Amino acid sequence: MRISAWRLATAGLLAACALAPVSGSSEQAGSGNPIVVVETIKGTFAFATFPNDAPLTVEHVLALVRARFYDGQRVHRALAGFVVQFGDPQTRDLDKRSVWGRGRAAASGNPVGVAEITKRRAHRPGAVAMAHMGDPARADSQIYVTLENRRDLDGRYAVFGQVVEGEDVPPRLQVGDLITRVYIRP
Repeated sequence: MRISAWRLATAGLLAACALAPVSGSSEQAGSGNPIVVVETIKGTFAFATFPNDAPLTVEHVLALVRARFYDGQRVHRALAGFVVQFGDPQTRDLDKRSVWGRGRAAASGNPVGVAEITKRRAHRPGAVAMAHMGDPARADSQIYVTLENRRDLDGRYAVFGQVVEGEDVPPRLQVGDLITRVYIRP
């Protein structure tokens, strides 16, 4: 199913979520939420998603995962004590390394369209969030994992997941490391 069609189909769900009681901090990573597994040349890590907090963002990323969008990409940003980032299809081409992570071609071409930023989800170690180039509603396919507490990012980016397995893998990743496969745990 195309992502834009999904948005139309879930408009009622989003309205229902807005009216539903907030689950507070009781929604824990891995509590029945979809789990995304990221296999890299340096090991595997998995993150639980937060569909109650960021339903469109989660479904957008899950649709990209189902389409195998992330398979074969490379890490294009890795800063010790800050973040590791991937999601630029240009990274499949080593000759384009100078533009990895930048420009219109550095995304799927179909942004989420809303900024699902919540104060409930902080940038603590292992937080998974959507990168953007200035407009959170234009976030598309680039995902980052925070490596330390980064409160300076809170309120600016949509945190939609939390690493729940392989926490030691993201800090080991470097620019150019291959992401061999990304899938949703059955």
